[in-house]
Amino acid sequence: MTMRLERLGVIGGGAWGTAMAQVIASDGSDVLLWAREPEVVASINSDHNNPLFLPVLPLSEHIRATGDLAALDGCDALVVVVPAQFLRSVLAQLPGSARPLVLCAKGIEAGSRLLMSEVAGTVAPGSPIAVLSGPTFAHEVAAGHPTAITLACADEQVGIALAERLRRPGFRPYLSSDVVGAEIGGAVKNVLAIACGVVEGAGLGQNARAALISRGFAEMTRFGLARGAKAETLAGLSGLGDLVLTCSSASSRNFSLGKGLGQGIAPAELLSDRRTVAEGASTAPVLAEAARAAGVDMPIVDAVCALLAGQAKVDDVVKALLARPLKQEGK
Repeated sequence: MTMRLERLGVIGGGAWGTAMAQVIASDGSDVLLWAREPEVVASINSDHNNPLFLPVLPLSEHIRATGDLAALDGCDALVVVVPAQFLRSVLAQLPGSARPLVLCAKGIEAGSRLLMSEVAGTVAPGSPIAVLSGPTFAHEVAAGHPTAITLACADEQVGIALAERLRRPGFRPYLSSDVVGAEIGGAVKNVLAIACGVVEGAGLGQNARAALISRGFAEMTRFGLARGAKAETLAGLSGLGDLVLTCSSASSRNFSLGKGLGQGIAPAELLSDRRTVAEGASTAPVLAEAARAAGVDMPIVDAVCALLAGQAKVDDVVKALLARPLKQEGK
């Protein structure tokens, strides 16, 4: 029996949430978008745009915005696009019965060190959980540029139904059963993107960036395998694919944060703009704790933590990384 997923809702009116609403509406489907900011709700409903988070791009008239989570009660599935550290509180407020939740946040919850699917499983028991993760800049997705992404779901039938419902000519989901791998790839790459931004801001060159991406991927793989992820998932769209994208462009908020750090700007100043969320800043210390608990060595992640905490300077961090004992590649 095919699962009916006619009416979709999106939770989160930031750039990525708005882009996902645009994808869903691109075939004429009506979509309800919940946003926390009243000005975003008003602008989408009256002017069909989101100048606060996704300026310039006109939005489909099939998108309707609301500030009331109760309005989502009639949706058959929800695409949840809120920052990782707010996922628990938002899900706790959802009305109605269990329905598929497509999680788009990339991070690890502070304190509990839980992945987003684990948080959702605790707060919304009975709801089938899927994770949507991969190399996706919101403005390109919203504009209809070709995009491939991982859709991970432990329930194969739910995953197939969601993939068919979300696929569009320019938006191709690849199915996976490895929810943990998809989540770890997205969370770790955000921290590594900060590190690559530091390389750019400090003017350390392309050689250093390529080396950092490669060694960072080794850290991602070690941690992912320790947490039960599959190596092929980490080497796919939600792991290596997303890592390459966000470590190579100023369009990445995490890369931009790192670039500022590399230029010597104080972390507090860089993180003061509440309109943009660099998930890697929140994830870095939690990831470092989780890695230590798992006995996994992640020196690049530790270096990012030191820079974000103002405990080290870029030159000292680089010297420390280069002074580490020699080892065989792949370990």
